[in-house]
Amino acid sequence: MELAIMIEGQNGLTWPRWQRLARLVEDLGFVGLYRSDHFTNANPPDIDSLEMWTSFAWLASHTQRLEFGPLVSPSSFRHPVFTARLAKDVDDLSGGRFQLGVGAGWQAREHHLFGFDLLDVKGRLDRFAESLEVITRLLHSDQPVSFQGHYYRLHEAVLLPRPQRPGGPPIVIGGNGRRRTLPLVARYADEWNAVFLPVDTLVELNAHLDGLAQAQGREPGAIRRSLMTGTVFGRDDAEVQRRLGSRSADELKARGMLVGTPGEFVAQLGRLAETPVYRVMLQWLDLDDLAGLEVLAREVMPQVR
Repeated sequence: MELAIMIEGQNGLTWPRWQRLARLVEDLGFVGLYRSDHFTNANPPDIDSLEMWTSFAWLASHTQRLEFGPLVSPSSFRHPVFTARLAKDVDDLSGGRFQLGVGAGWQAREHHLFGFDLLDVKGRLDRFAESLEVITRLLHSDQPVSFQGHYYRLHEAVLLPRPQRPGGPPIVIGGNGRRRTLPLVARYADEWNAVFLPVDTLVELNAHLDGLAQAQGREPGAIRRSLMTGTVFGRDDAEVQRRLGSRSADELKARGMLVGTPGEFVAQLGRLAETPVYRVMLQWLDLDDLAGLEVLAREVMPQVR
């Protein structure tokens, strides 16, 4: 099983922090570096937030090995034509290391602050479904594409130059919804990115996705499975407790988070290794805790490869 790092790009990310993290994550041997696509956190105060696509253009040309992408970029403030165009260009710039993670959008505060329409849940998922149709058609078709939807329209549109990878970068859909999200995964995605799921629920939803994929005429194995989840990591029990504060370790673990010392992380990741998940993106909230990343790479990563 592969380990990658995921950060919150709206959580104080600056160019110096991004550049330090990217170089360290690559040097330490993690397989990938992912980030969110937000303007702000869900609650104030507002802090630094580095624009996502600009940060990926830098990453593509300043790293050699890392796979990377958004977890996830919302259709609620990213037009799918620009998303497809940017994704294929960043993927080409990186030599084929980009993964296009997309979602419907969820955070009401940033949409209100910056004037984007989030819509109700049904509306945002309907819009997301259309955005997936637009993105996949533009990336997959060498011929001009027309599409007439409620939210988006194409008239003999083609993206040039064509992606160097046939079909462009892989589409990653994040989310756990049985009724709308997983059917979209089964239809459009190359990878399902589950979010904060305990093992039992992950196994259940994975089996459900298998059935949905077969109903679409796809082999379930054609859709890779990954997990993004939160972490509370400490070098020893005392540090873990400091990072937990008033939170309960058992309650966080019940939500699917990884909590504990290096040995406890290895045990929890061992359970995940028994599922179809091939990669775990570890949410690393403290952007300045580089020493913790080094311990994670040295004491945990070799035990789960």
